[in-house]
Amino acid sequence: MINYNLILLLLLPIFFSCTQPTETTSEKVTSEKNQKQTQVQEQNTENHTTTAIPFDTTYNTIHIFVALCDNKYQGIVPVPEKIGNGQDPDNNLYWGCGYGVRTYFKKSNEWKLLRTSKLDSIKLERLVFKHSTKKIYLVADAYNGKYIKQCTIDFLQSSCGQLKDTVMIDSRVIGIAGNAQLLSYIGHDGLMDFRLTETFVNQDNKKRAVIILACISKNFFKPHLQQANVNPLVWTTGLMAPEAYTLHDAITGYVNNEQNESIRTRAALAYSKYQRCSQKAAKNLLVTGW
Repeated sequence: MINYNLILLLLLPIFFSCTQPTETTSEKVTSEKNQKQTQVQEQNTENHTTTAIPFDTTYNTIHIFVALCDNKYQGIVPVPEKIGNGQDPDNNLYWGCGYGVRTYFKKSNEWKLLRTSKLDSIKLERLVFKHSTKKIYLVADAYNGKYIKQCTIDFLQSSCGQLKDTVMIDSRVIGIAGNAQLLSYIGHDGLMDFRLTETFVNQDNKKRAVIILACISKNFFKPHLQQANVNPLVWTTGLMAPEAYTLHDAITGYVNNEQNESIRTRAALAYSKYQRCSQKAAKNLLVTGW
């Protein structure tokens, strides 16, 4: 006899609920306050600035925004308590676990970890990697799961060039946020839970590439990116597990200057392998372009 309760428990870490409660006025005020607080704290921790300062354009940058999995503050089907604590990056499903961004990229031969920084109560940790052979940096930020809305806004503002920033690595200033060439969002699709009133219109005629690994991300993110002038390398049509192997292999294709379809295929093959699903199903889930 099939044990349906066991099957459900195995699926809990993967699938998320789709409730969409309305945003209150107090939530909007809190979000605006958090955004201003983030900018001030960021400037105080790593000397970042949102002004247009010179940076080394001979190096490209990939910037990853990770909303830590959070049972308490996100509209997800709860995962085990230890990996679903959005205030604990070390054990979080999308960061410190075996297939989390921090752990998976640290084990990769393609990337060398240069720095780990503790930032503030919103961005709990930042990693800076350098590619093993190419002039490319990768910056990954772990956002406190409670502030998934701020993480989403920062990603969208960076994608259209509204939010730009820099960071100094090894005496070299590199561009991050809207100064990066590839931006990625990883985590629960918070747009299922809250609404955004902000608009994300391209500010500088630059076309940035994006990878959005979250449930049904094409459907929920597309309306906000219509005027952002982005190139969607990979996003999703259904429920998915946004773990790091899919992102890692997609980035490998991007670093090798492959076309969208090849990058999407790399992502799908990785997802098929680790999720033990058919390649056809993975390709139906992970799509490219508009």
